[in-house]
Amino acid sequence: MHIAIDTHTHTLASGHAYNTLREMAKMAADKGLSGLAVTEHAPKMPGTCHIFYFQNMRVVPRNMYGIELLMGVELNVMNGNGEVDLPEYLVRELDMAIASIHVPCYEGELDEKEITQTYINVMEKDYIDIIGHPDDGRVPVDYEALVKEAKRTGTLLEVNNSSLRPGGFRQDTHRNAARMLRLCKEYGTMVVLGSDAHMDVDIADCRYSMEVLREAAFPEELVANTSLEKFRACLKRNKKL
Repeated sequence: MHIAIDTHTHTLASGHAYNTLREMAKMAADKGLSGLAVTEHAPKMPGTCHIFYFQNMRVVPRNMYGIELLMGVELNVMNGNGEVDLPEYLVRELDMAIASIHVPCYEGELDEKEITQTYINVMEKDYIDIIGHPDDGRVPVDYEALVKEAKRTGTLLEVNNSSLRPGGFRQDTHRNAARMLRLCKEYGTMVVLGSDAHMDVDIADCRYSMEVLREAAFPEELVANTSLEKFRACLKRNKKL
């Protein structure tokens, strides 16, 4: 399975990544990608960029080194109401948006019932395209409810390669990703493979994600980023056009 666009990456602007935007774009081109999504952490993540960074994205060329750039954001889900840390008007101006629960930023209880409802509240927002790394056992979720709601709302569920890397800090990720994929296959819910690269060498590295997909015999037609055109068409915001 060929991944044409890496849908989840970070640059120096996120505060704990290690390459510039141009370095990331050049590596994506060198790896033969058609596109690269740059999704910096939104303002509530410690050390990341200010809201001004996202307000000024119009100045960034959307083509570098022959690849298309999608300038987006990885939003922090803040509470059980599904609130995120950029205003709606601004998220709509970006090329795409991931919403993720990060333990340091989430203000609610980390129990399955609340987290499941939190994700449902987030997926109701038509300007949020992807749920990021819903695999972390520290943030328990009812995967059947998650997958069914993602299908209903047209939200993509991420299979996050960084989560699956051996020695990572997220818990039970392989088991959780495998369960999510089995349910996505059953309900016909689309997924996306994101590297979550914080270093240029990790761009489009989906080796651990691919391993779980193979175990699940997961169909390629349910993977959104096997072509740039397919990914754009699968973004919830583009379905409104």
